[in-house]
Parts: sequence; C-alpha cells; structure tokens
Amino acid sequence: MNDTSSVIIDLGAVIVAVTDGRPLTLARQGPAFDAAEAQSIARGFEIAGDALPSGAFDPTRHRTLELGLRETVSRRIGVNLGYVEQLYTFGDRGRHPREREGGPRVISVGYLALTRETQMPVPESTAWRQWYDYFPWEDWRDGRPAMIDKLIAPLLREWIAAPKSYAETARRRDRATICFPEDNGSWDEEIVLERFELLYEAGLAAEAQRDGVATFALDGKAVPPPGAPMMSDHRRILATAMGRLRAKLKYRPVVFE
Repeated sequence: MNDTSSVIIDLGAVIVAVTDGRPLTLARQGPAFDAAEAQSIARGFEIAGDALPSGAFDPTRHRTLELGLRETVSRRIGVNLGYVEQLYTFGDRGRHPREREGGPRVISVGYLALTRETQMPVPESTAWRQWYDYFPWEDWRDGRPAMIDKLIAPLLREWIAAPKSYAETARRRDRATICFPEDNGSWDEEIVLERFELLYEAGLAAEAQRDGVATFALDGKAVPPPGAPMMSDHRRILATAMGRLRAKLKYRPVVFE
C-alpha cells in the first residue's frame, strides 16, 4: 500500500568539539544500531557508514522539535545537550529513497550542538571523528588537498562533458568552477554543502552510488568515492554544520570558549 500521504520528521544532531586544532563530530557506528533502526537510517540500501545521533519526532511525546532532538540524543547516546541551533531542513519531494519506493515522505531537520570532547563521556558504540574523514577535500590545513587536482577535477571534467546539451554543459562547468576553483584564492570555505551536493550529483559520493546516481570512471577504471560515507542524508547535514561554523568563526572566533 502506498504510504506517501504520511510524513516522518527525522531529527539529527551534529555535535561538534575542537581538540588540539582538530574539528570533531560525534558519530554513531554500526554496532550501535538494532535491526529496525539500521534499516530506517540506511533507507533500505546496503551502505556502510556512520550516522549522526538521530531519531524520529513524536508529536504525541515531543512538545517541540528541539525538545524531541534533546530527548532522542539523551536516549540514544546518553548525552544531555547544551547549546543547540537549527541548521537546515531537507524535504524535497522524491529526494528520499523510501518515498520513491512508495513509503512515507521523510523530512530531515539538522541541528548544530557545540561542546568539549573532554566534557562528554560517550558510549563505546559512539566515537569522535574528524570532519575531514568525511570531507577530505575540505582539509586545507597543509595547503590545497592533492586529491582535488588528482581525483576530483579529472572526474568532474568527464561529468561536465557528458551532456549533449550545451546549456547543461555550461551549467555544470559554472558549478564546478565555483565549488572547486583552480585559483586557491577563489576557494569559498563556507560552501561545504554546495560542494558535497555537486559531488553527489556527479556520482562522486558513495551515497550517490547507493541511490543509483550514474557514476564515472577515471581512465576507464572505477574509483572509490572520496570521503567516508554516512547513512541516510547525514553527510549533507554535517556539511551544513561545517559551513555554518566556518561562517560564524569569521565574526566570532571564540565560539568554542
């Protein structure tokens, strides 16, 4: 029976800490999920990957979305959140695999929470991981990441050249130029989400391969997608948090004090 008339609101938390100059996020790992939860998070697709602390909003139990998030995080990983702010809502019709299979529409609401790694004990099934494990092309601490020119740029060139329409080719070229400019001085560190969505659309993210987006090979050979995958659309939510924090740090560098 088609269930597209119902809606699930999925609440996810990007819990961020900075330790020794390393930006970290709290991720739940495979052994933490029971079978029902794992299927829900994976959206019915076989894909390895971490997940943000998350859960469904229950209108009969949660007075607000934020209270629902706090209760979910406390129940899942035993952490009581302090400061949180809403990041972004992903809810386009047809974007979600479960909906495309005739299931309910899923609205994902992401939140940002700031803390200190040393102040937050976490269960064994949850671990602090570096942002750059998921987005290695964003790690400019030692200069421009080599993978941009060796892997991403060549694959994007093939993706740009694929359409038969000149207008679509031009559109792809413009997006790639904005997201991955050849000139380091033009790099916009805030558009983390836009870069990830470009790679997803180009089939250069593991989640895109999971969702059936066409993939490209380099010199005729399949290439492992860069960056560790995450379940559901959690890497999108994490990308949004990274962009938000990078923007905040420009005018308030003591955000983590």
